Amino acid sequence: MKKLLFIALLACGSLINAQKNVYESSKFDVLSKDHHVLAIIPFITHLALEENITKEESNILAENEGYAVQDALETYFGLGKKKKKFTVDFQNIKNTNAILAQNNITYKNIDTYTIKELSEILDVDAIVSGNLDLNILLSKGIPAEFSFMDYFLGDSNYGRIGIKISDGKTGKLLWKYENEINKKSGKNTADLIDKMMKKLVRKFPYDKERLRVNKNPKSD
Repeated sequence: MKKLLFIALLACGSLINAQKNVYESSKFDVLSKDHHVLAIIPFITHLALEENITKEESNILAENEGYAVQDALETYFGLGKKKKKFTVDFQNIKNTNAILAQNNITYKNIDTYTIKELSEILDVDAIVSGNLDLNILLSKGIPAEFSFMDYFLGDSNYGRIGIKISDGKTGKLLWKYENEINKKSGKNTADLIDKMMKKLVRKFPYDKERLRVNKNPKSD
């Protein structure tokens, strides 16, 4: 019984921390009222691996990690029943990446383009982007060796993730979430994104349930 209570308290603490790490613009409702389609672009990744590899090898691995997050987010947003939860659609990342390539925009230079430029090129209303700081290859899975207490205490910090949504017309930041990555975060990139988004229940701005609650608040 005590163990179950301990786990429940840890879960509540995790949810509270997730909510603390969320930023939402006071102008979100105004700037997003005409949003219909969002594009997810590859995440900019910074690797600090212990392995002795060349800078070129590190750049290739970082690029792979950035595309892995893009793929995991598309999977989450477009997966079965989850897809019906959102008020917007998400551009197919194959189309996104193809359009970027046609305009000579690569992983290496995408951060030199503004949100407004990318939104216009991709013909979308907003951009989902972000950053990863990693000391492991998350797409390959986090190390399997860990103790029971390591899992619940979240020891072994593997880096941080930041996900943000920016308005296409103005380029303004609308929403952002940041958190550290550890053993509790998920066994790989897809698992991390799935768990992360589930923690953000009713905090993700395009969630239909969140909007329903806001429009019909409980009366005292």
